[in-house]
Amino acid sequence: MSNEARTFQAKLKNLFASLKQSSFLKNILIVMSGTAIAQIIAYALYPIISRLFTPQDFGIFGSFSAVVGIIASLITLDYSQALMLPKEKSDAINLFCLSIISAIFITLIVSIFSIIKPSVFYNLTKTRGVWLLILFILTIFISGINYASQAWAVRSKAFKQTSASQVIRSIGSSGSRIIFGAFKAGSFGLIISNIIAELGASINLIRVVIPDLISLKNKINLSRIKSLAKEYIDFPLYSASQNFINAISSGLPVLLLTKFYGITVAGAYAFGVSILQAPMGLVLTALRQVLFQRACEYQNEGKGIYLLYIRTVLILFAMAIIPSLILIIWAPQIFAFIFGARWHLAGVLARSLIIWLAVVFCNLPAVIFARIIRIQRFVFFYDLVLLALRTATLVLGGMYLKVTHTVMVFAIVGAAMNIFLIYYVGRKVAKREGKANLLSFKNM
Repeated sequence: MSNEARTFQAKLKNLFASLKQSSFLKNILIVMSGTAIAQIIAYALYPIISRLFTPQDFGIFGSFSAVVGIIASLITLDYSQALMLPKEKSDAINLFCLSIISAIFITLIVSIFSIIKPSVFYNLTKTRGVWLLILFILTIFISGINYASQAWAVRSKAFKQTSASQVIRSIGSSGSRIIFGAFKAGSFGLIISNIIAELGASINLIRVVIPDLISLKNKINLSRIKSLAKEYIDFPLYSASQNFINAISSGLPVLLLTKFYGITVAGAYAFGVSILQAPMGLVLTALRQVLFQRACEYQNEGKGIYLLYIRTVLILFAMAIIPSLILIIWAPQIFAFIFGARWHLAGVLARSLIIWLAVVFCNLPAVIFARIIRIQRFVFFYDLVLLALRTATLVLGGMYLKVTHTVMVFAIVGAAMNIFLIYYVGRKVAKREGKANLLSFKNM
């Protein structure tokens, strides 16, 4: 064996040894294990679920989820994300309490508005009935508890619990969907199943929070909560607003496709997106928690985060490219074969959507690092532009194009804008640290 070969072999061994010892990688694998089990359960049962519910059922559920997502994006005013940043645990627990206070306050506002103007909710979701309105309010509040509790669990490095929550959510959702589907519960069954899943996941996360709440209860005081609310005011002003705009942007396709092409087409879109996003969630759910925690830790310790950003983006791109090419070529056939002939249109739309979602898969570091380096103001205006472009695409497409062409243009616009965001945030991180565009596994 030549000296060059021996040198390469030694470097390769060192690389695998460093990866094996990496707490960052271990934490990702812990969360991914739970997410993987959750996704395996969901995917194994989806061929059954897809035959128990119609595209119309998924269209109504998609509209309901879109409206919930828009409101839930503001539920903690994003103070749940701010609690990751303080060095002192006492400050973090006060921010946790602030998140819960925000959730209660916004739920009350939504409840009052829903009582005064229920027709707004009914028109957007294509549903009727006071029970659905109650479920809407309940879902929003549970989301607030879930966001705050999950953020605390991530800060506490309780990744096994966050991983278990993914499994609980999947079992609760898929299992109850089959039960409700067998009784022909339709869209109502899908909505109830989602609440059962989120409630189970939240209860599991609350178990992590309670011991810390008890031990730190003497550190919680209203004056400190007010002080921290002002200190981290950029989170509700920009980050929560950004989440709100993103939620509108994400929910808009279902609502506008319903308006221009009907609830069945919207259901095909919602089903296609959910199928594509499920495997993405396998990686991104784990990475979002661990990457945010690790990057904040680096920040507090005075370490650079640029190389971590670059490597994460490149790894995600490498993971996305082959599955994306397969779906671009064969998505309609795959959907029809696995989920049934009624979902062929969902596969046709998925062929276009993967162009956009593959880039979204790679932009997670950009979203996280933008918050860490506190450039939420830029991202806020970026999201406004993105929302305007997506809205214009859907409205003009709905007026003049077939649904397949509209979704294609919509996907291309989304992909282009997300590529720009990845580049811009990376450039800002590099400029902040004075780093060159280098790749290294060192310190991972």
